[in-house]
Amino acid sequence: MNIWRGIRRFFGNLSSFLRETRAELKKVIWPSWSQVRVFTLAVVFMMIGVGVVLWGTDVVLTFLMNLIVKK
Repeated sequence: MNIWRGIRRFFGNLSSFLRETRAELKKVIWPSWSQVRVFTLAVVFMMIGVGVVLWGTDVVLTFLMNLIVKK
């Protein structure tokens, strides 16, 4: 009957975990929708900026490598 004890312990731990998670989520101070929009736009613009920098670096390094290899 050890299997039943293990199953009971598993679901007891799961139930406890879910109760504690719900209690912690009630303590969270959630951002307003305007804050979410601002932060989302900041992340999108940063992604675009980093992408442009990486693209520019790739173009310059490709150009330099082509100069070196052709000589």
